[in-house]
Amino acid sequence: MTGPLEGIRIIEMASWMFVPSAASVLVDWGADVLKVESPDGGDPQRGLISSGLLPGGAGGVNFMVEQPNRGKRSLAINLTHPDGHETFMKLIETADVFLTNYLPAVRSRLGIDVDDLRERNPDLIVARGSGQGPKGPDAEKGGYDGASFWARGGVSAVFPESPDGWPQGQPSPAFGDVMGGLTIAGAISAALVKRERTGEPSVVDVSLLATAMWQVSPLVVAAKLFGFGRLPTGDRTQIPNPGVNTYRTSDDRFISLILLQADKHWEDLCARLDRPDLATDPKFADSAARAENTTECIGLLDEAFGSQTLEYWKDRLETFSGVWTPFQTLTELYDDVQAIANGYLPTMTAANGDEVQLVASPAQFDETPVSVERAPELGEHTETVLNELGV
Repeated sequence: MTGPLEGIRIIEMASWMFVPSAASVLVDWGADVLKVESPDGGDPQRGLISSGLLPGGAGGVNFMVEQPNRGKRSLAINLTHPDGHETFMKLIETADVFLTNYLPAVRSRLGIDVDDLRERNPDLIVARGSGQGPKGPDAEKGGYDGASFWARGGVSAVFPESPDGWPQGQPSPAFGDVMGGLTIAGAISAALVKRERTGEPSVVDVSLLATAMWQVSPLVVAAKLFGFGRLPTGDRTQIPNPGVNTYRTSDDRFISLILLQADKHWEDLCARLDRPDLATDPKFADSAARAENTTECIGLLDEAFGSQTLEYWKDRLETFSGVWTPFQTLTELYDDVQAIANGYLPTMTAANGDEVQLVASPAQFDETPVSVERAPELGEHTETVLNELGV
């Protein structure tokens, strides 16, 4: 099967996770991505193992390079040299899209801004990822997802503060980067459709700040309407619908129960919890009654779920038609039957010969799982690609 972007060439000049992850999605969708790096070390994310910020060491797999750079080709070119700059421009002439996270001053200094590139390729789509957007007083400032997305973008405000008032730290590496990258990939695809239909190439901008605000957009809107600065801490025993809650099992695991149409599933749930009496008790018989007696109802559900292990409830609720799921650990994802059936964790062979599973980008086309290849070594494809150009 060929991807929908087969035949599309992307020139990426970007580092870290945010913008490179966008190009990894485009690789998954069939595009040919040429990653242009400085010969002096390349993408600084390559150095995270040697700097001790990632586990691995000699011969280890740099997973923070593999995940956002799989399947690309790497060219090591010095753009500050006239020959290197001209070689880069020859590449641009062959491209559909130029993708970068370089700041405006750097793009100007290197002679790779929109006007420079369009002079050599008038049909080029230019896509730029930034911390705060292309306009305003902070457009020239850099940004990582821990700053522009998590802190400035308000995402941290939807998580509870610590008891001493400190905001919760960013929950995982590149938490906002990968969402921003997926946004860039979608925007580039839309720009390609526009160019095909109208002949007009676009300049695409996506920022981590805008991605964050979109991620929590319902609360951003509600905050101004109802006058709160962060998501208020809720009391799970006061939720009007006890069918939408989290419950603890006897082995200290947790189940997410999401019964938005609770009356439809209530009788069956009560039977599976071995509490059929709750279905006929006037205090819990319908949604209105449960809302009025929610604390007592949640307490009884806590007692029921807490009487057995997670494995027991997995078996007991297997054919339950309401929506529920265990809270899974990261390692349990590798055994998730849906992740396996849909190919969400494809395997690639790293440069050191290790078999490593990466995470596929979430879109599939024609029900075909994404396949992945390893990330390139720095400059691995320089000679091959430049020979194709006749350089």
